[in-house]
Amino acid sequence: MSTNVEKKKISILENPILFSFISVVLGLLVGAVVLLIANINPIEAYVSLIEGTIGKPKYIAWVIVRSTPLILTGLSIAFAFKTGLFNIGAEGQFIIGSLFATIIGVNLDVPAIIHIPLTMIIGILGGALWGGIAGFLKSKFGINEVIATIMLNWIAFYLNNFMIRQPLLLQENSETSLSIHESASIRIDFLKDLLGPSVRVNWGIVITIVVVLLIAFILFKTTLGYELRAVGFNKFGAEYAGINVESSIFKSMAIAGGLAGLAGAIQVMGVSNNISVLAMPEGYGFDGIAVALIANSNPIGTIFSGLLFGLLKYGGSKMQSAVGAPSEIISIVIGSIIYFIALSNVIRIFVLKLVNKNKGGNV
Repeated sequence: MSTNVEKKKISILENPILFSFISVVLGLLVGAVVLLIANINPIEAYVSLIEGTIGKPKYIAWVIVRSTPLILTGLSIAFAFKTGLFNIGAEGQFIIGSLFATIIGVNLDVPAIIHIPLTMIIGILGGALWGGIAGFLKSKFGINEVIATIMLNWIAFYLNNFMIRQPLLLQENSETSLSIHESASIRIDFLKDLLGPSVRVNWGIVITIVVVLLIAFILFKTTLGYELRAVGFNKFGAEYAGINVESSIFKSMAIAGGLAGLAGAIQVMGVSNNISVLAMPEGYGFDGIAVALIANSNPIGTIFSGLLFGLLKYGGSKMQSAVGAPSEIISIVIGSIIYFIALSNVIRIFVLKLVNKNKGGNV
């Protein structure tokens, strides 16, 4: 009986969800310490953060809007992790997805039933192309995908700024492109009366949840997902089993890129309606890394970790206006969470050793 209890304790300690939760709590505690150093009451600050994110329907709507691209970029990176690859290029794939979607949204004028899916598909294909380039370089020439995707991020960044000034997208005397046609928009207009005209609520979160479920199904319930995960686990063993490793690497990076490209397309179609000249990367792809880490690369988990990040990002400004807490506190909290997530395996091993030691001592 005692053996079964001990086994249950160990299984709980090995649960990655538990350590993700602990990491979030520790991150918030670090933020509280920083607030105390700044002579700000951390309880008041965190209460204002919660009230500013879930206190009104429009606040909740904004949290969801902010979270949607983070869930998708997190899913992109999580998918690559599951297949043994590090897609640090979600930022560039996001930019290309938004660029491609804007080109179609601006230059095509067709009924919404055609325009919306076509714009979204082109955004996905743009991101898949950008991810596929890194996958091709990795599979054919052994070029590390981290290096390739970092370079592709900057190519995407400057390509975006170049294309805005071309006739396809040019808006005179402006740092933004032309706006997409209404037929390519996925905004939910009938909620404006409830939430206010400034809240850009859209169908993106619904599309995102469907895509998350689809990716989870592909990864864990299909032959393709099994092959991709097998290559990530042991590419030599997978090759011995008859799996085409080069093709799997390319497919994995293309799918991951397509997910980040979809995030960019939804941002244009549901929130911004255009793209702008970038002075610096917007950070959706880089924040996606943290989202994937907190979710432990679980596709379903990215929904919750993405919502958490969206809440913190949006709530930071509310906390600043309510109690005068610097918005940088949120960056400290997020950074701390990431560090604790990175240390979770070390903490887990340490705790399990203590449990095993006590078990041995009792015997």
